[in-house]
Amino acid sequence: MAAGYAELLRTRHAARLLVGTLVGRLPNATGPIAIVLFTRAEGGSYSLAGALAAAYGLANAVGQPLLGRAVDLFGQPRVQLPAAVVSALGMLWLALAGTGSAVAAYAAVVVAGLFTPPLEGGLRALWPGVLGGREEKVHAAYAMDAVAQEVMFTVGPLLVTLFVAMWSPAGALVALNAIGVLGALSVVLSEPSRKWRSAPREAHWLGALRSRGLLALLGAFFFVGTALGSITVAGVAYADEHGGQAVYGWLMAALGLGALVGGVFYGARQWAGAPERRLRLLVALLAVCYLPLMLVPGPVAMTALAALSGVFLAPSLACAFIVVDRHAPAGTVTEAFSWLVTFFGVGAAIGTAVAGPAVELGGTPAGFGVASVAGGAALLVLMATQRVMATGGPSRAVAGSSDGASDDARDVPSGAPSAS
Repeated sequence: MAAGYAELLRTRHAARLLVGTLVGRLPNATGPIAIVLFTRAEGGSYSLAGALAAAYGLANAVGQPLLGRAVDLFGQPRVQLPAAVVSALGMLWLALAGTGSAVAAYAAVVVAGLFTPPLEGGLRALWPGVLGGREEKVHAAYAMDAVAQEVMFTVGPLLVTLFVAMWSPAGALVALNAIGVLGALSVVLSEPSRKWRSAPREAHWLGALRSRGLLALLGAFFFVGTALGSITVAGVAYADEHGGQAVYGWLMAALGLGALVGGVFYGARQWAGAPERRLRLLVALLAVCYLPLMLVPGPVAMTALAALSGVFLAPSLACAFIVVDRHAPAGTVTEAFSWLVTFFGVGAAIGTAVAGPAVELGGTPAGFGVASVAGGAALLVLMATQRVMATGGPSRAVAGSSDGASDDARDVPSGAPSAS
């Protein structure tokens, strides 16, 4: 699969778009961690740290589909770069104002979250045009996308702790968001981003949400997000008891590394059959791997358990990308992927908000217990909606292209083999 990824990256514009998107999303990927560490450094409680991270996540959840729909309507450069700049200014506001004024702190994280650019959905909208509309390559790109994200989620926590050690939590906030603006700039100046236009869409106030299969998927990934959000806060509590910020960085990096390894192995083969069935199995394995975290052993063993808990995350995401592509109505590709980010983000925000009180009431194991319960809930949603997802739309390898043409003629039956 490494050779396959290398071939994809040799495609014109592919490497620039992937790297630019990952760099541009770095502030969002590290935002909850940076906010929690900043709040604790300012003397705030776990509950306040979790609440601010939750506010950031909720604002992000509101902004992503709105900005995603704007991208579908007006194109990427007009939306992505201005949003990135405003989001960075929100984090700069937080770094300068601190947490002394709760109103100012909440306002800053809300601005930063609300204007986070939908680069993730934008990249998936660009892949079909960049890769010539070949379905097997687009699905492989989704898998590579998920793997590359885990590189970022592995490196991101270490960058936060490195920047905190070099400067301060406030300096880390500013530096990460400045880097993010540069990433967004690289994407929107590229030829595919400038030329991309969404496929024609039916005017409907619900947009992508009129798809029942998409709604079922979003419900499941709300709970996957809840699990990850709770781990963010529970991990801080664990680190405070076992060595401080460095331990926290390694735990979060291990979770990302586990997902990276899982994604690489998952992408090493082509998968036959409907991806909806495969997704249920992957989420079931993901939920099982959250259970051992409640044992809270020593740092070395806990780092290994954190890695295990991430193994099925990237495969679940890569499979979910294909399911989104199969169920999203025509002309709503960026919005549909942005809704996935939104529900995931709302879940993560709820997870951070719930984990804080859970840690204070029941200790660190209770914080990780939130992740276990949420993982089980995600599986239950997928099991309960099997019929809805089985009767979903066909696979659209090309949901949008550089010239805005619709490629629905390339649709294949729902049960056809799909490579990811």
